[in-house]
Amino acid sequence: MNRTEPLADLAGRVKAFIRCTADGVALCEDEFTALALLLFQAQFEQVEPYRRFCLQRGVGPEATTRWQSVPAVPAEGFKEFELTALAPEERVRVFHSSATSTHRPSRHFHGPGSLELYEVSLGAWFERHLLPDAAGETGMRFLALTPDSTAAPHSSLVHMFEAVIPKSAAGPDRRCFAARVNPDGGWRLEAKQALGFLRNAVDAGDPVCLLGPAFSHVHLLEALEAGGDALRLPMGSRLMETGGYKGRSREVSRRELHAWITRRLGIAPEWIVGEYGMSELGSQAYNHVAGQALRDGPPVFRFPPWGRARVISPDTGDEVAPGATGLVQVFDLANVWSVMAVETGDLARRFDDGFELLGRAPATGPRGCSLMPSDLVGKGEGP
Repeated sequence: MNRTEPLADLAGRVKAFIRCTADGVALCEDEFTALALLLFQAQFEQVEPYRRFCLQRGVGPEATTRWQSVPAVPAEGFKEFELTALAPEERVRVFHSSATSTHRPSRHFHGPGSLELYEVSLGAWFERHLLPDAAGETGMRFLALTPDSTAAPHSSLVHMFEAVIPKSAAGPDRRCFAARVNPDGGWRLEAKQALGFLRNAVDAGDPVCLLGPAFSHVHLLEALEAGGDALRLPMGSRLMETGGYKGRSREVSRRELHAWITRRLGIAPEWIVGEYGMSELGSQAYNHVAGQALRDGPPVFRFPPWGRARVISPDTGDEVAPGATGLVQVFDLANVWSVMAVETGDLARRFDDGFELLGRAPATGPRGCSLMPSDLVGKGEGP
């Protein structure tokens, strides 16, 4: 028996949990807790930097009975340490956070089993929020404002887009990745290609699912505006936006961006969905279901039933009261071979049913900037 087999068994149980809850089967909190504690025990034993981190806090699996008590490692730890149970020869992919040329990125290592679990996790929740009407199987076209995985093999977002676009959307007229990678590692939108794809969809009367980071949507809208153009995408078109601007475009508020999308692309606000994810996680949160009526108040992100988010006080580590602001911690069962509990460094306002994302915590640089998580290093030890 090799050392990853117990984790492979746990991955099978997590996949079964995902498939049941994605199909609407109500599973109790006890089942999530049981899986979370089993993962904590396995990761404590097999991920050496994480074990050091837990021991620094005096926390181990034996005395831990609640998933909320599992220590959450700072996301910055993925930059400095190999937070993985996979041996080097077992790793087939590594996803990086964005980074500048002078800072190392986060590294989330994957083997065949973890990639399979990642795709099960991301596919189920994406379909629930972007394709609730099964539109992906009925002639929808898909436009990703990113490079493809050949050009950007270390992007978890690109991998996600390639995984969620249905196999039925085959051929250059049904799917398109409309960006290239610059020498500095940033992405540049191929505006002519993207606009040509959208105009062809309009001419054919086919709805479009438009996917991309917020800064790429800004670049697309600026290209339309520069030409004095506006499109009226066919009924049923929808859009997913994610991430911040990272200095890649001018920053606009969410309200302004969505109004601009409606004005230039003809996509109504109820068809615009926000996504929250990071390379260090195996699951994503969404703030709306495409086509449903918008809720009153700010959009609230929710993780799937196989993930949990806590908004905690940085002073006490306790969950804040509803309406209060704190740091986001995510407990993600899809992170089987790495670390289930991650403190993201993002600020949020807690709601009973999720959280409103507010931005980066003041003491945390933009993602891609390296901070040394000293608690992951034992006394006298290096990475």
